[in-house]
Amino acid sequence: MHSEGPGVVDFPTLGDLIDAWIEQHCVIPGGFKRGKPFRQYDWQFWCTANHYRIRGDVKFDAETPPMNQAFVYRRTQVVAPQKTGKGPWAACLACVAAVGPELFGGWAKRGDAYRCDENGCACGWYFDYEPGEPMGVRHPSPLIQLTANSQDQVKNVWDPLNSMIRRPGSPLASLLLPRGEFIRVKAEGSDPESDRIDMVTSSARSRVGNPISDFLHDESGLYTKQNGMVDVADAQRRGAAGMGGRGKETTNCWDPSMESTAQQTFETAADDVFRYYRNPDTALHLLGEDGKPLSYSTKTNRRRIHAYVYEGSDHVNLDSIEAEAAELVQKDPVQAERFFGNRVRAGGGAWLPDGIWEARRADVVAA
Repeated sequence: MHSEGPGVVDFPTLGDLIDAWIEQHCVIPGGFKRGKPFRQYDWQFWCTANHYRIRGDVKFDAETPPMNQAFVYRRTQVVAPQKTGKGPWAACLACVAAVGPELFGGWAKRGDAYRCDENGCACGWYFDYEPGEPMGVRHPSPLIQLTANSQDQVKNVWDPLNSMIRRPGSPLASLLLPRGEFIRVKAEGSDPESDRIDMVTSSARSRVGNPISDFLHDESGLYTKQNGMVDVADAQRRGAAGMGGRGKETTNCWDPSMESTAQQTFETAADDVFRYYRNPDTALHLLGEDGKPLSYSTKTNRRRIHAYVYEGSDHVNLDSIEAEAAELVQKDPVQAERFFGNRVRAGGGAWLPDGIWEARRADVVAA
């Protein structure tokens, strides 16, 4: 499924439960609101609700739970510009995957509730289900890999995650134990090899190939065959499939000449992948009189494009974004469009101008 903006949540999902769990357990990791409860933006909640969307016909058997087969989507991709909040959102979902109500636990009856004190957390929080609502349970043996092309890149998620855990009084502090390049998941009878969150980069991928319960591919637009990260991503997806697991991708727009993991995910014909991408090139109000996308070279056009692609990320100051974009446009206009304009654009090293190959291929098919 492709989605260009938040919609109506009129389907069964663990999204409401997880949204409330995040607000209770996770905090804003930085800035003047640091330490305050993390409340998802509408676009973040929309992505969460879809990632945890439950199939209406799924049956629950406690002895052989359906795991990933309970969900409509096998994985989720979020394509968004710089600083919209992808990293902190992904950190919250890493917490959910490790110690939160990550899996489908059956359909609620009157009086059913999710209780933290029954799930290893002493914070006292609980969530009352509506009858017929899907229920959530903790994963019994979570092994989660947070992945990026470099250590600096993975810190986009790793640093917010550690900040949430280490906040004074955080209920996560008794559940997740940071240990440098991995985080131990504390649980009764836990296994040090399976109950953990690992950092995986191109230079530190010794654990790739393990059966895993969940993964994050951060900045998957930088995963290419040349740097070996496409193979890493493929191996992690196979590892998750073997565990009944699922995963997520977050990325800026990609360079189509690189044939990245992000591009492959976005273009897949599979109908069990949820893709969220506010594309300014398909927004009717951002087309010129000639029906073509607005040029990014003028301040007025950039302002309109930024207002659309950053909509819903209330912490973002568009004047600040414009200042950075205007400077980058002078040096690397294509990169500026990808990073801030949320546009798929080929870099200067592309062997064909953007769109030529697609147009020629369409002509051949039509003939």
